Amino acid sequence: MGMFSESVDVDCTTAGQPLRLRWAGRDYSLCADPVRWYERRQWWVEESRAPLGRGPGLVDHEIWRVQVREDTPTGRKPALQPEVQESLTLDLVRHAASGRWRLLRIHDALRPQSA
Repeated sequence: MGMFSESVDVDCTTAGQPLRLRWAGRDYSLCADPVRWYERRQWWVEESRAPLGRGPGLVDHEIWRVQVREDTPTGRKPALQPEVQESLTLDLVRHAASGRWRLLRIHDALRPQSA
């Protein structure tokens, strides 16, 4: 599993759930229902003090685990034998104040291993 932080563009449903994303110049669509949870962050390391009335996003990060497949370019002719496209499992975090998304983890361990 790789862990890092890289900007990613995410399109969401009206309920705020990830639907599609653009990462490293490629477009991806979700191929499974995403899972959301919250992780505690060390806000005191990043902030000198907690501003009064600022709660959401200060203590917890909103994390989404998504499974995506790369979108095929439009106009591409189908192959004689359709190849099974591998999915990627990614963890994304949404910054509460700005609404920006970052890629946090790539789960290689969850991908099928070829022999």
